[in-house]
Amino acid sequence: MAKTVHDGDVAFIKALAELLNENDLTELRVKREYGSDDSLDVRVSKGAAAVQTVAVAAPATPHAAPAAAPASAPAATATVDDDPAQHPGAITSPMVGTCYLQAEPGSPAFVSQGDKVTEGQTILIIEAMKTMNQIPAPKSGTVKRILVEDGSPVEFGAPLMIIE
Repeated sequence: MAKTVHDGDVAFIKALAELLNENDLTELRVKREYGSDDSLDVRVSKGAAAVQTVAVAAPATPHAAPAAAPASAPAATATVDDDPAQHPGAITSPMVGTCYLQAEPGSPAFVSQGDKVTEGQTILIIEAMKTMNQIPAPKSGTVKRILVEDGSPVEFGAPLMIIE
């Protein structure tokens, strides 16, 4: 009986992954309650851990473990190229909000691709709850890529720039 529930969970997780891609989301989290002692907490996200599942008080929990098996080395290299968030120089958003690359409309951008930045220099602004939050460069280096557009919404952890 428990195996039937877990077989349905696999299809459910696959459907969540498709929903994630179709709607250009970075993360989904869903909790299913099967009873007082049995639930499934699923987090599907784009990034290093593609699917994370936590089954609570389910007798067949070990059978869900292979879904989180580590990727082989060639696959890991491909994800760094495909996913800028995995790049070692990626600067990610510390909050949810609207990203601005310049202080005000018509003014020059804080940084452009190829610019050298110093640690602590403002590289962009994220507006959250009508508050303008200056985002500083966490390290000195050269701006290799700008991954967001001016005025675009960003999520927590979304890659903003790559500085090497």
